[in-house]
Amino acid sequence: MMLVRLAGVCMHEWLCSSLQQCLAQLEILCKQLYETTETGVRLQAEKALVEFTNSPDCLSKCQLLLERGSSSYSQLLAATCLSKLVSRTNNPLPLEQRIDIRNYVLNYLATRPKLAEFVTQALIQLYSRITKLGWFDCQKDDYVFRNVIADVTRFLQDSVEHCIIGVTILSQLTNEINQADTSHPLTKHRKIASSFRDSSLFDIFTLSCNLLKQASGKNLNLNDESQHGLLMQLLKLSHNCLNYDFIGTSTDESSDDLCTVQIPTSWRSAFLDSSTLQLFFDLYHSIPPSLSPLVLSCLVQIASVRRSLFNNAERAKFLSHLVDGVKRILENPQSLSDPNNYHEFCRLLARLKSNYQLGELVKVENYPEVIRLIANFTVTSLQHWEFAPNSVHYLLSLWQRLAASVPYVKATEPHLLETYTPEVTKAYITSRLESVCIILRDGLEDPLDDAGLVQQQLDQLSTIGRCEYEKTCALLVQLFDQSAQTYQELLQSTNSSTIDITVQEGRLTWLVYIIGAVIGGRVSFASTDEQDAMDGELVCRVLQLMNLTDSRLAQAGNERLELAMLSFFEQFRKIYIGDQVQKSSKLYRRLSEVLGLNDETMVLSIFIGKIITNLKYWGQCEPITSKTLQLLNDLSIGYPFASVRKLVKLSAVQFMLNNHTSEHFSFLGVNNQSNLSDMRCRTTFYTALGRLLMVDLGEDEDQFEQFMLPLTAAFEAVAQMFSTNTFNEQEAKRTLVGLVRDLRGIAFAFNAKTSFMMLFDWIYPAYMPILQRAIELWYHVPACTTPVLKLMAELVHNRSQRLQFDVSSPNGILLFRETSKMITTYGTTLKCPIDYPKLSQSFYSLLEVLTQDHMNFIASLEPHVVMYILSSISEGLTALDTMVCTGCCSSLDHIATYLFKQLSRSTKKRPVAMATDERFLHIMQQHPEMIQQMLSTVLNIIIFEDCRNQWSMSRPLLGLILLNEKYFADLRNSIVNSQPPEKQQAMHLCFENLMEGIERNLLTKNRDRFTQNLSVFRREVNDSMKNSSYGVNTNDMMS
Repeated sequence: MMLVRLAGVCMHEWLCSSLQQCLAQLEILCKQLYETTETGVRLQAEKALVEFTNSPDCLSKCQLLLERGSSSYSQLLAATCLSKLVSRTNNPLPLEQRIDIRNYVLNYLATRPKLAEFVTQALIQLYSRITKLGWFDCQKDDYVFRNVIADVTRFLQDSVEHCIIGVTILSQLTNEINQADTSHPLTKHRKIASSFRDSSLFDIFTLSCNLLKQASGKNLNLNDESQHGLLMQLLKLSHNCLNYDFIGTSTDESSDDLCTVQIPTSWRSAFLDSSTLQLFFDLYHSIPPSLSPLVLSCLVQIASVRRSLFNNAERAKFLSHLVDGVKRILENPQSLSDPNNYHEFCRLLARLKSNYQLGELVKVENYPEVIRLIANFTVTSLQHWEFAPNSVHYLLSLWQRLAASVPYVKATEPHLLETYTPEVTKAYITSRLESVCIILRDGLEDPLDDAGLVQQQLDQLSTIGRCEYEKTCALLVQLFDQSAQTYQELLQSTNSSTIDITVQEGRLTWLVYIIGAVIGGRVSFASTDEQDAMDGELVCRVLQLMNLTDSRLAQAGNERLELAMLSFFEQFRKIYIGDQVQKSSKLYRRLSEVLGLNDETMVLSIFIGKIITNLKYWGQCEPITSKTLQLLNDLSIGYPFASVRKLVKLSAVQFMLNNHTSEHFSFLGVNNQSNLSDMRCRTTFYTALGRLLMVDLGEDEDQFEQFMLPLTAAFEAVAQMFSTNTFNEQEAKRTLVGLVRDLRGIAFAFNAKTSFMMLFDWIYPAYMPILQRAIELWYHVPACTTPVLKLMAELVHNRSQRLQFDVSSPNGILLFRETSKMITTYGTTLKCPIDYPKLSQSFYSLLEVLTQDHMNFIASLEPHVVMYILSSISEGLTALDTMVCTGCCSSLDHIATYLFKQLSRSTKKRPVAMATDERFLHIMQQHPEMIQQMLSTVLNIIIFEDCRNQWSMSRPLLGLILLNEKYFADLRNSIVNSQPPEKQQAMHLCFENLMEGIERNLLTKNRDRFTQNLSVFRREVNDSMKNSSYGVNTNDMMS
């Protein structure tokens, strides 16, 4: 007996010692993972910890780490591992275990309120994940994971540290439930999110508001770190509640200014009560700037509640309180010196107009004073352009919407925008001009280099500037004349400094951009003759500046100014070029008086002259070249309109059509210093030339041949290179890529049958072998293969029915033959299509069509080809791309159906089968493991994984079962035996029910019944396995 006790003590000591060693080892690994700077050591530690996470005793060891671990890193590891365990979709933890973990985490946090912050956060994340994923789990008719407020009540009734944990739990849970998880179905996420919204969210929001009221009434000492932290977590909680995706729209953050918060009707009471809105405005004025951005974020959401939540009287009252709060902030703007506060306040101002109408705003009691304060704030903000530049967007958005509403406002109260909008316009324009000198002097980042930001602001200004356009135009004329005169004087002076010239060029760049924008803004307003005359004044000045700068291009040029010119020309083209424009416009009259441009033809000659000048002098500058060619392309669109016919008659256009060579247009040259991708603009150039050529081409083959001479020479040069064993590969690549990009542009433009046939007869058969040869040589260089394949795609595109060849013409067959030859040549070089997402979708779509309509052809293929097709389908079944997986299921279904029919025929001793059928059956009999493996894979996905295309999976499964009944029986027994003894009978019954009523045929009625049985089968199996504490080794079972 004594010996037994001693043995027991020894065993206990040995186990304790072993556990201590294991803990010590895990803590060392955690330290290496999170602290070491040596990459090799960290990778080894990471590998070891991954193995720990996947080990069978991970759960018990995680609890041990939390209980006995001496470092925060080991606690973090435990929390992270537990989160992974509760999140897994295959072999999930039983309900009782998840309840135990939830209770353990809450107790652990309650008894250790001063854990490291990242450990507390990880444990709260674990609680949130368990709660979300178990939201619909029941135990004795009780939803055990829904008592979230009760779970945190004990925290809220304890110390400040405990309160912070309780509030953070609610905040993190709200955020967790609001975010979709890619590893679980979106439908399940929305179901949980909707249930949480209806059952708990309003109570949580009400609780957060009540706690904020209590906190603000207690005169918190915000210098105390814990009290500061509590208030911050309460504000985060309120914001998460207001930022909830109430109706499942998953709003894109980039469309921030268009957002409407879809507050449920059941929340009306909180927003009809003005104390809710007042609470946040009072908090803003009473708390430090470090916390007030969160308050303003909440106010932004409150200001964005859907209009239909209120009736007209309620909305007017709510808006009045909102505007009063904004007015109070503007009257006390001290906190707005903080960039985060300033940004959120700008967002709040933008929401005033995005959610309310100008007619409603003008009826607010303090509107005149508020619009004055907003205007002053905007002007001051624009003048301090270097402060929070990303926030200006919201201010301009507000004024853009206000200005756009002026023609539609019906209220009798004055909107006063005619007074304040010109001030905003003037502030924007003058501040941009004044910034030029400071940016150059201090070496700051130039906003002109951010094309997206500039264009966004100009789009907004185009509407703002058109409000009281006379004042805008007068200001622009005055500023432009000053800068242009100074610029001209500097150029004529012999001792002017480069910096002074650069400053004036920068000012003129802004002015040209802005003039283009306000001219483009004409589309938003009903324009008058007087305003067209004003546009004429501005256009004359820009064209005169262009003449001056173009005359200097041989010596020097300014890239930013040229880009501004192109932006101006684009806006001018949209508004004043085309058949829709009345040529009696006062703009054309002014152009005639000042510049002698009497009609649209002369104006078009200015456009083409500028395009040719840019291509001549700026051919090596990609931004200018691409925008210049885009302008040419836009001008060429519109045939058979009169403006395009006028364009073609210009001598400059005829010059381009007859001289499109690198001698005249340097960007067409083969430059060994540039990337192959830099040649993309050539396609745009030849698209435009192709359209212009087509205007008068008709059936004139001589004119076509003349136009194609430079491309003929290029093809001949490439053919000459390919005919020798040694040639300059880089030169050959560049010549070929440039050539196929040119041809693709022409092919795109030639959308008439006559012109396309000229192109086809030119390229086939003379030059198709050169393209084939290029694919063979450079199949591994996407920069070469992609342009060639895109050209072929364009040639086979039946654009405007241009491929409707005559009945007696073989051209359709010839084009198909050449295309299929190229695809075959390229395709044989690709090892695994599934590694290329776009290619894999097309590849499996092709397989689906082949198996559906051409199984006899597949059956006639060589055995190794058949096996490759089957292995590709097998691999595609487990693809992450649902489209690929669904296509593979369809292909597999067609193959299984074909096989089943052939076997049925052979057993019924029908007439002699075709040799191809017998060969296909023989291949399958030689390799039964292929079909069996796919049966295992499909069944595995349906039972153990998140099967998002269950219907598609069900279709081939019946055929696979009927083809492999013995193997299916073995598979079923393996799955049943892997279950705990008490579950085996239930699992066996699931399989019995799956095949209940299923006959040995693949008729539609039988298939549909099997699909219904499978749906019930999957649900019952999942329910059975959820409640099982046994882990199922799917790898063993499916091997």
